[in-house]
Amino acid sequence: MEITTIGLDLAKNVFQVHAVDAAGDVVVRKTLRRAQLLPFFAKSGPCLVGIEACGTSHHWARELTALGHEVRLMPPAYVKPYVKRGKNDAVDAEAICEAVTRPTMRYVAVKSREQQAALTLHRSRSLLVGQRTQLINMIRSLLAEFGIVIPEGRDRALIMARQIVDSERTPEVPDDAAMIVGMLSQQALDIHARLHAIELRLAALQRSDEVALRLSTIPGIGPVGATALAASVSDPHQFRSGRQFAAWLGLTPLQKSSGGKERLGRISKMGYKYLRRLLVIGATSLVRRAKYKPDTADPRLVALLARKPARVATVAMANKMARIAWALMTRGQVYQAHHAPLLAG
Repeated sequence: MEITTIGLDLAKNVFQVHAVDAAGDVVVRKTLRRAQLLPFFAKSGPCLVGIEACGTSHHWARELTALGHEVRLMPPAYVKPYVKRGKNDAVDAEAICEAVTRPTMRYVAVKSREQQAALTLHRSRSLLVGQRTQLINMIRSLLAEFGIVIPEGRDRALIMARQIVDSERTPEVPDDAAMIVGMLSQQALDIHARLHAIELRLAALQRSDEVALRLSTIPGIGPVGATALAASVSDPHQFRSGRQFAAWLGLTPLQKSSGGKERLGRISKMGYKYLRRLLVIGATSLVRRAKYKPDTADPRLVALLARKPARVATVAMANKMARIAWALMTRGQVYQAHHAPLLAG
């Protein structure tokens, strides 16, 4: 029997395969060890392979594509409704095999090795930023217990940490507390140095990436946001419009409409959390500039702030930035502040 569709459930060492023929009859249902996976697909003829998108799915998608198979990655949330009952690897593989054949299924574009390498910079940076914030807050709280208050701001806290490490400033605290504060200060400075190295690498990556260079022309998007968008969105053409791209990022209202009545709530937050956070941070800087320097800001943003609260305007600007980013990625253009869209007809 000729295999036409395979559902592959990934794991670290044990993989489950569910294969069907053109009539939908089950041909293969078996468990494979890691060393057996590629030889099995090398012997199989070219077919459609469905995989749930996860941390290792892009690697296996590239490997199976090189063997001549058509690989499609699907969000796990979209595969879940096809699980009939219970949960085990065989049931999951069967559900994947069923879901990949649906004409309305949405797929995840396969990332290249270079894109995944760029995303390692972003994931590491996000982790280190959180650790630096935790260390600074810990230093603040420990010194506050002894009546020593560090002025607000990350830079001022790091300046004090440098003074403590270089023995230019010795807090008047007991010896045990001084030892801990010095250790935490050194760790915060080390993480700050590593973050600086990562940000330099991201700036160099932005200069060498044509897509990231065009994205960085959008107000509110810097080297971090531009490289994150370029690395995360493998194929912008998979989205039919900028609005669909913004919905993928979770920047569109959550609908609870029924009976012909539209009820829109807060943003869905259903999409890519990291990109959404970067866009909101960039939009926050634009809103802040519009509030304090309205003469140099976008007049439309100033008018929006006059009608809506600052946070609502921030999310609206993040949505707009996402739609502009999709347009630049699909059309190969740069941002034009006074662009007038062509009217059809």
